[in-house]
Amino acid sequence: MTSSLIPERPLLISPTLAATIGLEEAVLLHMVSELVLQHPPVVREQRRYAELNDEVLIAALPFWTLPDIKRVQKSLQDLGLLLMEPVAGRNDSCLLAINQQLSGKAKAKATAAQQPRTPAPVTPFTSQVTAAPIVSKSGVAAPIPANWQPDATLFDQCSQRNIPRDFVERELSAFILYHRDRGKSQYSWHHTFLNWVVSGWEKQRSQQSTRVLESTMPADWQPSDDAVSILEHGGISLGYIEEAVPEFVLYWREKGTSGSEWNSRFIAHVRRQWERYTHATEHDNTPRPIPRNFKPDPACFDVLAMANIDADFAEAQVIEFVLYWQDRNEIHRSWNSKFLQHVKYKWAQQTQVGKTLLERITDRSWAD
Repeated sequence: MTSSLIPERPLLISPTLAATIGLEEAVLLHMVSELVLQHPPVVREQRRYAELNDEVLIAALPFWTLPDIKRVQKSLQDLGLLLMEPVAGRNDSCLLAINQQLSGKAKAKATAAQQPRTPAPVTPFTSQVTAAPIVSKSGVAAPIPANWQPDATLFDQCSQRNIPRDFVERELSAFILYHRDRGKSQYSWHHTFLNWVVSGWEKQRSQQSTRVLESTMPADWQPSDDAVSILEHGGISLGYIEEAVPEFVLYWREKGTSGSEWNSRFIAHVRRQWERYTHATEHDNTPRPIPRNFKPDPACFDVLAMANIDADFAEAQVIEFVLYWQDRNEIHRSWNSKFLQHVKYKWAQQTQVGKTLLERITDRSWAD
């Protein structure tokens, strides 16, 4: 009974074969095996070839373009499942054969039929493919032998992917042990091992790249131009960004942590400090001399703590700071801002001489 949605007999493929060599490869392999039986045979080296041109292949596989067919055909050739020989003087034709030796009876029959005749018309999906191609020596899917070895073709395919031969050889024993433990059967252990090697090589390269990118904080580290540009576009002044670099480098060098995203960490650090800084100074906009009893806003100490500057050290700078600006008799909009700059400057001077106070720093939550 024929449905209007399925007007032809379907093309059946082996699920095991499709899982082993790929769905597209299984479809083309089954169709070629059918076409070879429908056309006059050419027997060579105990294999049945048939001359198939592009028009026949497109008619048999209407869901693919010719480049698609050629691409999958090349994949089957690389796997050693499909054999192809050119036809002299005919660029649109070639001799195709499944890489499977004929039995004695089949060889005699094919040889007898090896007479020139008009190829029978091919209607897509008109025949049901029932025989799977033989890839293993036994002609069926089989477990992997304990002494299985890849052939030279596999090493060539790995070389084309820049995979070293010694890596392939190191993976072999683990591959055999893994599949013998699981008792799996395959038509093509060649293809399965190739996938195993390619996957393992890509994973190893990814891990190596990650280790290369990670490094400890260099003493001369500077944020990238892109990082500085991002911060400036966020309204943060260039001077503030430059002042934040030494304390950022000092913290991560002392911590000894390896990383590969220093610019991202620096951006997050400066943004957090800038938010606290602007909060501490946004309500202090009237230019005036420094008061004799000036006390920095408590938020100033929060900003300094985020920079790992000890609160006792900051408190000790207040008297000197007030005396200095009283002597200069200048007016400014924000004495809190000036105080922050003063303390950071003094702290930087001290760290150049020694690091005794740094040992008492415990709050480094800004770097998390």
